Amino acid sequence: MANSRSALKRVRKTQRETLRNKMIKSRVKTYRKRLVSAIESGDASVAQAAFNQLASAADKAGRSRVIHPNSASRLKRIYTKRIAALA
Repeated sequence: MANSRSALKRVRKTQRETLRNKMIKSRVKTYRKRLVSAIESGDASVAQAAFNQLASAADKAGRSRVIHPNSASRLKRIYTKRIAALA
């Protein structure tokens, strides 16, 4: 356990950041699940709307380094191909 005041502050800050990162990752996962279900249903317009949400969330997560920027780019690349196959 931290003893000094600065170490205690650091622990609190780390807890806040960890919670924020979990929320951001969870949002990306949720949008990904919505997109997969839209693709499986075969509805291109719903899939495109879900993809736009996923792309935005993934880019924001990549910019803030919650996920690696290349991972965000890879997510977008994979699902762009899958949506194009629907049309």
